[in-house]
Amino acid sequence: MNWLIDIFTGTGVAHSIFIYAMVIALGVILGKVKVKGVSLGATFVLFVGILAGHLGLTVDMNILKFIQEFGLILFIFSIGLQVGPSFFSSFKQGGVTLNGLAIAVIFLNIAVALGIYFGVGNVKITDLVGILSGAVTNTPGLGAAQQTLIETQGDSAAALNESMSMGYAAAYPLGVVGIILSMIVVKAIFKIGVDKEAKEIEDEKTNSQLQPHLVTYKVTNKLIIGSTIYHLHQIIDHNFVISRIRKGDGHVYIPVSDTLIEEGDLLLVVMSQQDEEMFDAVLGPHETMDWKADPDPVTSRRIVVTKSELSGRKLGSLRLRMGYKVNVTRVHRAGIDLLASPNLSLQVGDRLTVVGNINDINRLADRMGNSMKMLDHPNIFTMFIGIVMGILLGSIPLMLPGMTVPMKLGLAGGPLIVAILLGRYGYKLKLITYTSSSSNLLLRELGICLFLASVGIAAGGNFAATVFNAQGAQWVLYGFLITFIPLLIVTLVARGKFHLNYCTIMGMVAGATTDPPALAYANKTAGNDAPSVAYSTVYPLTMFLRVITAQLIILALA
Repeated sequence: MNWLIDIFTGTGVAHSIFIYAMVIALGVILGKVKVKGVSLGATFVLFVGILAGHLGLTVDMNILKFIQEFGLILFIFSIGLQVGPSFFSSFKQGGVTLNGLAIAVIFLNIAVALGIYFGVGNVKITDLVGILSGAVTNTPGLGAAQQTLIETQGDSAAALNESMSMGYAAAYPLGVVGIILSMIVVKAIFKIGVDKEAKEIEDEKTNSQLQPHLVTYKVTNKLIIGSTIYHLHQIIDHNFVISRIRKGDGHVYIPVSDTLIEEGDLLLVVMSQQDEEMFDAVLGPHETMDWKADPDPVTSRRIVVTKSELSGRKLGSLRLRMGYKVNVTRVHRAGIDLLASPNLSLQVGDRLTVVGNINDINRLADRMGNSMKMLDHPNIFTMFIGIVMGILLGSIPLMLPGMTVPMKLGLAGGPLIVAILLGRYGYKLKLITYTSSSSNLLLRELGICLFLASVGIAAGGNFAATVFNAQGAQWVLYGFLITFIPLLIVTLVARGKFHLNYCTIMGMVAGATTDPPALAYANKTAGNDAPSVAYSTVYPLTMFLRVITAQLIILALA
């Protein structure tokens, strides 16, 4: 039985892999257990790692450090690629308010933490950063702070990071509770009815400019009879597409810019719903027609953009009506249908709804790529060249006023910034940054599980003696205060001053704390995707600021 004992207590590679696999497998299974509809997910790997470390199941420190930092890089880089395309657009329109509220949450979290540090004075700043990261359930912030300690404290960083991990683990469970509790409290204070809020969201979605709206018109307005499609676009200065025209001879045609509009023509128009009254006034009455049942050889298909050279090209620059005699009516991207306006920039992975003759559609499909196999193929080069650039950026010393030690973005901040920029502008470097949702999720989950298992195993040896005492109870209390006070203040402002929808507030709260369990609770409560939309709106900036501010606190006060 020596071989079995060696696997559990040895020091080789097989022993290390075995311990990691066991910790992660057990943590993932236990993380699926739900209490009141809420589960901790992959975060439970941390607690299983702590238990393993407490039971004496250790891993060689060099191996542990490598796996911990490599896991952090995978997790951070995958997040950056995911949020990159929407990072800058999240500041537009309503996103400004949501991101402003999320920033307020972040800095109030820090203010409460610093108030405890300077006011109470019985907790080290390194421990408090761990408590802060656990209170807002932000693992990348913990990783960034620990990486900063390694770069600035040298050999003494190991003990500080171990204690920081304990603070994180002590504050995390009640952090999740505090986040959800803030949602419940604001609901009770304002006597909010979730069903009514959900209906408002659905009504708003129905009127959204992003949602393509299809109407068939019969041309009766004599003022536009004899005009061309091009002239009609000058009369109605809004984004719209005339998908098909049925002429008086009974045949259906795909219109081009010089197609003449005649009396009695039936036009299938794709537009925003807000613009419907304008088209009613210009074109004529609505007509009921089943275009799919028409015997003419005009059909509708979806084409997937898979050729990298098309990424970033404006839809209008492709001249699809003239070159292929087809119309693109909608673009499906990341679960949302967008109106196919000429200024819309294409991205690899976009799905175009194309109307035309089947032979013309097939020709366009060859031009676009239309290969699902290409989308399933991982772009390994982009990932690893991005990691190279991220490490280089993270290693650049930045001297800030008042700091004796130069700041570095480190292995967390550097890859995060590069990944965000590649996700948004990578096409300009001819890099394919598209990854399928399943591939991105796999890398994120693998990275975070490796990181959390490493943190837990390293901290487990002294966890019980440090946390299960009066000091540990204080850490739990501090974490709850850091979580709950800022969220209560901001949710009251969001509802009382900005009158935001409750479903949106829940998503903003979950995004401001980068907390998937809270998002799961919000989605279940709302019964729609409004919390997810708000979550994704504030998540990119929140994640970036959580990582950077954790490092700044360490550099300024540690």
